[in-house]
Amino acid sequence: MSQAQGLQDGPYVLHEPQHSEAIWVCDGQMRPQRLATGKPLVAPCGEVGGFALNASNPVAPDALPQPRRWAAVSDIHGQSSLFMQLLKAHAVVDGAGHWQFGDGVLVINGDVFDRGPEQTEALWAIYRLQQEAGRQGGSVQMVLGNHETLVLRGDLRYLHPKYHGVATLLQRRFQDLYGPDTELGQWLRSRATLLKLGDTLFLHGGVSAELPHLSPELAGLNAKVRSHLGESRASLKQDPVADWLYASMGPLWYRGYFNQPRMPAKDVDAVLRHFGVQRLVVGHTTMPQIRSLYGGRVIGIDSDLKGGKNGELLLWEGGQLLRGLLDGSRHPLLPGDDDGSKAIPPATGD
Repeated sequence: MSQAQGLQDGPYVLHEPQHSEAIWVCDGQMRPQRLATGKPLVAPCGEVGGFALNASNPVAPDALPQPRRWAAVSDIHGQSSLFMQLLKAHAVVDGAGHWQFGDGVLVINGDVFDRGPEQTEALWAIYRLQQEAGRQGGSVQMVLGNHETLVLRGDLRYLHPKYHGVATLLQRRFQDLYGPDTELGQWLRSRATLLKLGDTLFLHGGVSAELPHLSPELAGLNAKVRSHLGESRASLKQDPVADWLYASMGPLWYRGYFNQPRMPAKDVDAVLRHFGVQRLVVGHTTMPQIRSLYGGRVIGIDSDLKGGKNGELLLWEGGQLLRGLLDGSRHPLLPGDDDGSKAIPPATGD
């Protein structure tokens, strides 16, 4: 049996000057299809299909007004089935996986790529749900995580082996399957890094005390990260601000709320004042469950979906924050008395 035999993946939508093409991998064989404008994708295998491509991929908003309710999840890491199970358990989507959250907002706090074998399905699910939510007055917003930036620049050390096989079969470097000439590549390059949603700031890693001084405005910060997506570390060094934003103290990688020495509470307060929000919601650092830090001013929501067995959804409804579990139960998220002065149990992630 060849290495490609049994592979199933896709679609990868490639845009050429005269036409667009979707390529599926079905049982180790390439199945290309020419795409007609406005026509739904028809899947020859797998479950990704039934929706048309966006007419365009406009730049994601830097800020949105306070919605009636919102939900947030982070670090899906190729676990699409678990991600959708969690959304179904809390009626964000219906039993068939279609949007039923009305005018609510769903935020994905980055790191859809790497580790698991269903990253293609997860990306297209978010893309599709964004369309469906918009038709109901709702919104789906995905902010970039460090693993999106790693894959787009060709750092594939965390990639599931399946996708190396796919890239070999399609005779392209894997990062080129998400290049600027692809649909998901264009969509990813239109995403924000920080999103202000009413009184809450969402991002993948965190805001260090230096960030407001280095790049104070959300629009400028998001534009700067977006403009350097896919660049090598050597290339980033040509722009000191971009280099810092992509490094360990930048918003894609920062862990100072969790790891010792922890960020002082006064610096957390200064960050909140600067951005005019009451709380930060972050992923990136894996905890056994969603956790409230600094008396509710920072909330860590990476609840280990990447392990493929567990995961939680953060919900805001009726002015209350809730932990949503896989069994559909919900538990109030209490602020707690953490002030950043004490060590917390070791956290993980990369």
